[in-house]
Amino acid sequence: MKDTTAYILDEVKRTIERVDEETVNHIVETLATAPKIFIYGVGRSGLVGKAFAVRLVQMGLNVHFVGDTTTPIVQKGDLVFIISNTGDTMSAVQTANIVRRIGAVVVSITGSNNSKLGIASNTVLELVQPRDDMKKRMAPLGTIFELSSMVIVDSMVPLLMARLGQDETSLRRRHAIWV
Repeated sequence: MKDTTAYILDEVKRTIERVDEETVNHIVETLATAPKIFIYGVGRSGLVGKAFAVRLVQMGLNVHFVGDTTTPIVQKGDLVFIISNTGDTMSAVQTANIVRRIGAVVVSITGSNNSKLGIASNTVLELVQPRDDMKKRMAPLGTIFELSSMVIVDSMVPLLMARLGQDETSLRRRHAIWV
């Protein structure tokens, strides 16, 4: 287990070190100014998206996860944030193409700028990961992508907090307390 953990953490770190900081800053500004934010992803990428949506709601942003029954319609000027490792997931690509025609801005996190999703996006944050046999053994399928995505979106939270004049206390006031 320690070898696997070390491998995964090292590869997540390497993946994140390749990320373009200007792109992250642009995404943060886009998130901060969007009238509505829609987040989409399927499978484990969707779980990362849902976790990010929670933090954005806690900052007081107007956020919806695509597919929830209460999700309103996307309109011109809204932001649609899509997470997909391959960038070829049919529903993610279709979502990007549809909302771009409406006039929404599409930001994606994907493993390839040149994927169908990357091409359909206004802004792409590419997470370049290993594709060798070691990865297949130690971190199968999208493990490195999903963990890197989670770290990246969580790393955007303090940047957004600063941009929006938020702190942990203001987030805590919007934290769900159901009991």
